[in-house]
Amino acid sequence: MCAAIRDDIVSGAFPPGSRLIEELLARRYGVSRVPVREALRTLASEGFVTTRRHAGACVAEPTEHEAADLLDVRALLEPLGAARAAQRRTEAHLKVLRGLVRLGLERARAGRAGELRPLDDWFDETLAQATGSPSLAALLTQLRLKIAWVYVAEPPLRPVRTWEAHGALVDAIARGDADRARALAATRADRAPGEYRLRRPARQARVRNPKQTVRTAAASS
Repeated sequence: MCAAIRDDIVSGAFPPGSRLIEELLARRYGVSRVPVREALRTLASEGFVTTRRHAGACVAEPTEHEAADLLDVRALLEPLGAARAAQRRTEAHLKVLRGLVRLGLERARAGRAGELRPLDDWFDETLAQATGSPSLAALLTQLRLKIAWVYVAEPPLRPVRTWEAHGALVDAIARGDADRARALAATRADRAPGEYRLRRPARQARVRNPKQTVRTAAASS
């Protein structure tokens, strides 16, 4: 339930500022109001939802400062995650990571840039799982989703080079070289600010009729 609502927030089905009415959400997802209420509490703790007086639960509206903080936190957490992965990864993790690098390079060289974003997400999710820490993996996944919610990531100008860098990171993890993995992940996370574009002006995406937004989404499901 929580994942379903979060996915709809990240995808923009529920825009920032729109109300999240328990009854309509329960109807949309075919559940009772109890799991919806619990999901909204969890999403509030994650920063995707806020509770307003006289309005109830609404989709959060991150400020520009909050959006910038996400990239700063990414620059701190992803190197830590890569170092932990070098120490704790399993052969199954390495197999998936190497397979993703192979696919990424093949598609980048073939000019199939539109197919690279899902592979990159899968790569990041596998790296998070390879840390061997459920709490760290959850933080990394939540951070990735928040960045996808707030920003449009411009495609890399040299996708082949990007996936070669992914391959070098996997090699360091395979060798158990935590310092090298940390350094490579830091370089990967330190993308130029111009490569991230805010999806909408901060605090200016309030829906004129927020109740209608959720009702329309519920009716179309």
